[in-house]
This record gives sequence, C-alpha cells and structure tokens, in this order.
Amino acid sequence: MTTPSTLLQLAGADLSLPSLAQSSLVLIDIQNEYRSGPLALPNVEAAIAQAARLLARARAAGSVIIHVAHRGKEGSLFDRTAPRGAIADAVAPLPGEAIVEKTLPNAFAGTDLQARLTAAGHKNIVLAGLMTHMCVSSTARAALDLGWRVTIDAESCATRDLPDGKGGTLQAAMIHEVALAELSDRFAIIARDGAALV
Repeated sequence: MTTPSTLLQLAGADLSLPSLAQSSLVLIDIQNEYRSGPLALPNVEAAIAQAARLLARARAAGSVIIHVAHRGKEGSLFDRTAPRGAIADAVAPLPGEAIVEKTLPNAFAGTDLQARLTAAGHKNIVLAGLMTHMCVSSTARAALDLGWRVTIDAESCATRDLPDGKGGTLQAAMIHEVALAELSDRFAIIARDGAALV
C-alpha cells in the first residue's frame, strides 16, 4: 500500500511557506463568542494566543492585516454591539487595520475582502481563526476560486465538538484535523508550526 499524497503534491505544487512580508494576514472571527457560552471552543485560548503571536510577527514584517468579524443579529450570537461579538483583545485591530464584517461563513461573500486583498498586491494570503471546519474552510475554498495562494496556520485555528448524526459526538480535535487534511488536499498549504511563518 502506498503512502497517500495530496492533489497539490501530485501536481508538483510549490508548498513552501510564504514570507509574511509578501502576504496578507486574514484573521477570521477571533471573537469572544467562542470563549464562553454555547459556542465555547476547546483549545480556543491556545489558538487565540498563537494568533496573537502570528499577528505580532505579521505587523513587524509589514504585512497587510485584515480582521474579519461575523456579524449576527442584535441580542443573538455574534452581536457586534455586545462584548460577545467583539474581537478578542489579544488580536484587537490597530488603527489603520481593516475590519471586514460578514454574515456568511465565506468571508468573501457579500464583503469587500476580495477588493482589499487585490489592493494589497500580494498573491499569498495567510488565514487564521475560528472555526476550522466552518469559516476558515469556507474562506480558503473560496480563495482558491478567486486565484489566491492560501496558507493556514493550524495552531491559530480551533473548532468545536459536533454531533455525528448517529447519537454520538465527533471530538473537536478530530474535526480540526479532518478539516485541515481536506484543505491540504487542494485548497491550502497547512503551516503546522506557526513559528515557521516569518
């Protein structure tokens, strides 16, 4: 039996990590909603801390930084007028850093993200955020269609347990790994050691 390969490997794609100076960093939905309450994610604090380290390196490298925040209905999940919908303090935008609000999992849908990335002039985008299987995945898949070279910092992402449809539970760690494996097949380069993104 042969060792499996991704479609990107079989195609001979360049799987080297991009430099942050030649990339746009897109931080997806790193909001307080995921830190407590019904959407609290296992390992979320570690993912936020990693995203903060990545953000600091990207700022030092002069990367274009774009913060994406999900906007829910007032009084509900992701209420941007309430603390629950706020971007986590550890990755809070600085003046001059763009904030893109979205209402769908794909951060390109109904937003100006594509225009902002085009204006930045980089081919590479680096994604980090929440949740791995949902908004990070949806955005990475759309980014391929739009012509971007996508890298995902695995340690800056997290997700939650999901029902398996048979009365059981699929653990968040498994969902996270399966989502990354799917994305690595065709849609993105996966940075397993976030410190390697410099």
